Order: sequence, then structure tokens, then C-alpha cells
Amino acid sequence: QLQFMESGGGLVQPGGSLRLSCAPSGFTLGASAIGWFRQAPGKEREGVSCINNRTSFANFADSVKGRFTFSRDDAKNTVYLHMNHLKPEDTGIYYCVAVVASGRFCTYKKMPNDNWGQGTQVTVSS
Repeated sequence: QLQFMESGGGLVQPGGSLRLSCAPSGFTLGASAIGWFRQAPGKEREGVSCINNRTSFANFADSVKGRFTFSRDDAKNTVYLHMNHLKPEDTGIYYCVAVVASGRFCTYKKMPNDNWGQGTQVTVSS
């Protein structure tokens, strides 16, 4: 079973920035594909972004395109989601999981052997 640990959430004002971290527990990132999902209160979980670590292809939902970016630190075995120009609608619990890669691309389909973690809360409010 795969397991990732999310961290870095918090309370930020609209227009602010946060950096979320996603680190695997007990294994290396390697060529895995990682997806970030979020769940807002009263809403279903939605895919926000994904990255194919083998090809570095990244995808972003239209709602975050141009504001969110990825980076990776192999020395720390961690993937980061940089969130800029945050909006109140970005509020929610953010999760990272292994997702299915499709060729050079990534998908928002969670790998069956990965479990949802506790996530990290992001609140954008003035």
C-alpha cells in the first residue's frame, strides 16, 4: 500500500500564497505520477493538478491554471504544489495520492493501491 503525507496548509488572505508538500511514506518518488485533489465543504473531491514524474508533464485544472505550479526536490523525496494568487474558492482539504500515468501524461485516477491520507487544510479568507 502506498501512502503520502501532505503538509503546508494554513490560513491565508485572498491573493496570498502557500506551498503544499507531498512526501511518500517508506518509498521513493521515482517515476510515479502524483495527483493533488481538494475537497471543499459540502462538495465532492476534485482533481486540481497532477504530474508525471517520469516525463515532468503536469496538468492543472482550469480553475487553478496560471496560479498553481509544481516543483520536486529529489534530495527530500518531496513534491511541492505552489499555490499563488489564492482565492476563497480554493479553500478545502488538499490531498496528494499516486495516480495512473498514461504515456507521458498523468490522469486524475487514483492508483488502487494508494490510500487517501488526512490531507492538509487550506483556508483562504480575509
